[in-house]
Amino acid sequence: MSTYTQILYQIVFSTKSRKKILQDPDRDEVLKYMSGIIQNKNCHLYRINGVEDHIHILTHLHPSVALADLVKDIKLASSEYIKHGNLCQGFGGWQAGYGAFTYAYKDIDRLIEYVKNQCKYTQNSDS
Repeated sequence: MSTYTQILYQIVFSTKSRKKILQDPDRDEVLKYMSGIIQNKNCHLYRINGVEDHIHILTHLHPSVALADLVKDIKLASSEYIKHGNLCQGFGGWQAGYGAFTYAYKDIDRLIEYVKNQCKYTQNSDS
């Protein structure tokens, strides 16, 4: 029997000290780069988005990929990409930790919309 998993992860991490430096259009470029890392690890990316100080990733991990390793790889590679590309003025790195939450697949549409609309949800929580 081949390996089968059905674990939907929402991964969240922020910039160091929650600095609001992930501005468009640089943020879009960083998100595209992160998407490539996730896909190169054979993980299925459902949605990625972020705001000025944090990133949300909705993904299914390939059975051979450990969550901590994936997050480490995303953070390390994207930090190098940002620094070498002179993106996100004032970027000092990512926070040390991250949040990871699992969900049932029946929630996928709601989660995709939530990640897609991060700007709206963040503005509402700031009010």
